[in-house]
Amino acid sequence: MLSRLGALLQEAVGAREPTLDLLEAFMEHWKGITHYYIESTDENTPAKKTDIPWRLKQMLDILVYEEKQQAAGEAGPCLEYLLQHKILETLCTLGKAEYPPGMRQQVYQFFSKVLAQVQHPLLHYLNVHRPVQKLLRLGGTDPGTEKEEVQFTTVLCSKIQQDPALLTYILEGKKTVAKKKASKEPAALPRETASIQNKDHPHSEAPDRSPCGAQALTTQLPVETQEPDGGIGESNLVTSLVGLCKSKKGRVALKAQENLLLLVSVAPPAAATHLVQSSPFCPVIVEHLCQLYQSMPTFLDPADIATLEGISWRVPSAPSDEASFPGKETLAAFLGWFDYCDHLIQEAHMVVADALAKAMAKKLFVDILRPQLLHVSEQGVLTSTALLTALLRRLRSPALLQEAVAFLLGTDPQPAAPEDSPCTLCTQLIRHCDHLSDEISITTLRLFEELLQKPHEHIVQKLVLCHLEGRPYVARGCPEPESYEDTLDLEEDPYFTDGLLDASFQPPAKPAPAPATTPDGKTAVTEIVNSFLCLVPEEAKTSAFLEETGYDTYVHDAYGLFQECSSRVATWGWTPALTPLDPHEPERPFFEGHFLRMLFDRMSRILEQPYSLNLQVTSVLSRLALFPHPLIHEYLLDPYVNLAPGCRSLFSVLVRVIGDLMQRIQRVPQFPGKLFLVRKQLMGHVPGEQLDHQTLLQGVVVLEEFCKELAAIAFVKFPPQGPHPHLSPPPEGHI
Repeated sequence: MLSRLGALLQEAVGAREPTLDLLEAFMEHWKGITHYYIESTDENTPAKKTDIPWRLKQMLDILVYEEKQQAAGEAGPCLEYLLQHKILETLCTLGKAEYPPGMRQQVYQFFSKVLAQVQHPLLHYLNVHRPVQKLLRLGGTDPGTEKEEVQFTTVLCSKIQQDPALLTYILEGKKTVAKKKASKEPAALPRETASIQNKDHPHSEAPDRSPCGAQALTTQLPVETQEPDGGIGESNLVTSLVGLCKSKKGRVALKAQENLLLLVSVAPPAAATHLVQSSPFCPVIVEHLCQLYQSMPTFLDPADIATLEGISWRVPSAPSDEASFPGKETLAAFLGWFDYCDHLIQEAHMVVADALAKAMAKKLFVDILRPQLLHVSEQGVLTSTALLTALLRRLRSPALLQEAVAFLLGTDPQPAAPEDSPCTLCTQLIRHCDHLSDEISITTLRLFEELLQKPHEHIVQKLVLCHLEGRPYVARGCPEPESYEDTLDLEEDPYFTDGLLDASFQPPAKPAPAPATTPDGKTAVTEIVNSFLCLVPEEAKTSAFLEETGYDTYVHDAYGLFQECSSRVATWGWTPALTPLDPHEPERPFFEGHFLRMLFDRMSRILEQPYSLNLQVTSVLSRLALFPHPLIHEYLLDPYVNLAPGCRSLFSVLVRVIGDLMQRIQRVPQFPGKLFLVRKQLMGHVPGEQLDHQTLLQGVVVLEEFCKELAAIAFVKFPPQGPHPHLSPPPEGHI
């Protein structure tokens, strides 16, 4: 019996001794580190060649091992010793002094491993998050520690992801934390504070066993350990991460960007408000963006800008197989950072997203881009417009899109007047679409085409719909036709007597009376499609002689584009039907708006403009025609609309162009042969050579293809019972 009791006592003593040995060993290793600074006289020996890394590793292992021996949630004596004696604060001071050389790396590594491997919550302690803040302030001063810095910030962001409330502790300065500690300490640190401040704890006398070396070291470095309070604008986790994002080392920069993205995505409302109001988050992000923009060459070729289409924040470098040009790397860096800012706004808390979007709009759009877009220098206008188009193409976040639309189009919902309005940015950009420089016109038209593809209702409302509302382009006093077949006056026009490409569309030699609507309701659609397909006279058509230039291809493409456009506008609440006109309502002046007026003017000169410019004009008009709005259906795609006096529609503009073409054809010898040769040149079937009337011939080719494209759009938009955004694909080769 006595022997068994002795064995139990021996086991109890054996279980007690390792704990005592752990604390003694922990204190001994710390004493060894502090004695190095007291006794060493060699200032050039790197830290990694001393015993400091080994002792820090032993201290870490002791903390991890001790935690495994403790009950869940309890702090062991070694951890208490670490906290009570402000070991992390002292290490932070040693890292700042960078003595011995390379000590900062060792401190970063020790902090990272302690926070990552010790499972006990540490960042709530004042003696932990205060040195963490101080260590963050050391970031960006030494490129040699970037790897360790990004590892340290990664651990912090991982801890914040597990407990987003920690973000406030890390971001706020010493003053704010101290105030919180004084007023809310019992609530903020219930378990941890009690475990440290318990006077009855068996190891509460540990401070008396403090090595004299640690006290001496503390007295030797009073200035660093008593750093000034942190405040707004000082370096913290955000500025540290942004600094690492600028690293020349790709992996370091990418990891820092991922960490910052994680930070803003998990921020709770209080921390999000603090990020915006009391931290330099928005200023440092936008400042770097503007610095990258200013570092680019003043003039860039739009074609060169287009080559960097695949740049993103995860792939910020330009492809090596692309041709090099001056400013390529700086342009790639700018586009990559803009893409990252857009991604930040998309993932961040709404408070952060709105603030960052407004800051970007103010600093980049208004302060930098606007003066360049309005400048008299053609090269400057060309470069800034092409860059703005590239930014719009990358833009995905709703908050930044809202700011971009307000910047480009303004916020005034009222339609513009026919007379010259004040020189707003929108009207100036529209004027650039009709610029003397064809290159500026093409580049600005591309900007508007990109804008029309963005999911924002105000774009098409401001540019087009606000001028069409109320249907002032329709003649009053005349009853509206019940169907399109009731208004076939255009069949008497000589340009409507030509056959169609598809045999199923061939009309009789003499137009028959309007057929009754068939049960499938396709008659009206057929009349609209026929109107566009018959618009170009036979002597000006060449596509029938070549393969893969038929109408069917346009139907297939238009169907996909229309489905995409319909899904984009599905939430905008557009009504599918037109508002009936009051025949007794007096007519009011109609102005199609600066945007449509510019497009119609350009379209009327299609036979005189360069081929590339014509392609861009027709591309923008096609984008507009795809919108599933009844007013756009009627004004752009209904040949039978009864226009009010002095009004024009897209179809009426095309009719005038065809009339002009018929007169010009008579003055061009061997017109059919030359036209066919030009088409083959444009398709790359024969080598290009300069011909007489080449601009006219190229314009005719574009005109024919544009009419087929409009016919295809009309077909996919008009199902049997009127406009509807859902259509089944048409059978191949048929309407």
